[in-house]
Amino acid sequence: MKPQLSHWAAASFEAARRLTGPGVDERSRRQHGHSFRVELRTSLEPGWGGLAGAESQVLQQHLQEVVAALDYQDLNTLMNDPADDQILRWISQRLALPAVQRLHLWAGPACGATLDGKGRLHGWLRDRFESAHRLPNVSAGHKCGRMHGHGFEVILWVRGLSPNFTKAWGLLRQRLHLACLNDIEGLENPTSEMLSSWIWRYLITAVPALSAVTVFETASCGAVFDGQRYHIWKDRSFDSATRLHAAPAGDPRGRLHGHTYVLRLGLSGPLDRVMGWTVDFGDVKSLFSPVFRQLDHYPLHETLPSGDNAAIAHWIHKAAAPLLPALDRIALFDTPATGTVLAWGAAATSSVAV
Repeated sequence: MKPQLSHWAAASFEAARRLTGPGVDERSRRQHGHSFRVELRTSLEPGWGGLAGAESQVLQQHLQEVVAALDYQDLNTLMNDPADDQILRWISQRLALPAVQRLHLWAGPACGATLDGKGRLHGWLRDRFESAHRLPNVSAGHKCGRMHGHGFEVILWVRGLSPNFTKAWGLLRQRLHLACLNDIEGLENPTSEMLSSWIWRYLITAVPALSAVTVFETASCGAVFDGQRYHIWKDRSFDSATRLHAAPAGDPRGRLHGHTYVLRLGLSGPLDRVMGWTVDFGDVKSLFSPVFRQLDHYPLHETLPSGDNAAIAHWIHKAAAPLLPALDRIALFDTPATGTVLAWGAAATSSVAV
């Protein structure tokens, strides 16, 4: 299946607001402020913005210009009730882009909302718990067979802005925090996949609007369960040089420069009922290593004539797909505010993955 290419950009703003809608707690009704962050993923025509290969950079500039109107403002003077969904729709209208796939708002580090490509709203809550675990079914000598621990992070996604999922999650978190996961019924084999589906099963009755559960086992790997399918990811970073060959004379992007790239490999597939995972994170890393060695500490523009993010992502897809059959998403970020996403299959329409 041919991958769908999209471009990703992020921008931030500082603003004050008072929430006035139904179900809002007293604290949120008072004037307060946030460090907001907006992330955008959209399809663009090649050369959009005037320079082929620089679409994500131009997109980031456009997004930053839109949210600049919100920076250091009282949002209640710009919209009637500046809840997360209203902020997203305000930004979406002013972006005026025809094929936005995902508009994601951080209203601080732990909560926010997302508009998907069909205009549907998803609220989300992010939290952390500290736990021990071991994987009992791995082969002898596998490090995860030893008792160890993680600072797990979880994102709960709901359709709309459900008012009751914070309380429901708080009660469940008490069972997970400062505990050994193997001692909890149903988590005898606590992989990221098993943990995400276990959380789903325990919350879905209290939170029927629950749409997905994301578990970060570490900062660089984790799993998502949406009630039917599992999706995992593994991040790698590499330090490489490039230049944008299409840049006109005098444009600094045409000079030799470099990035610390962050690459997210996304994989989907059936759950191995014995191992409790889709693919071992360690296997993803080792199978990808031959490709990684051709990326890290190299001048990428010598291998890829255009030298841009999309070309690098396509090259990674061609090289990695035969090694990782479950691969269905590649996200490549050249800076914390710009990137490119290739997705195919079910991953192409996901609203909860990057």
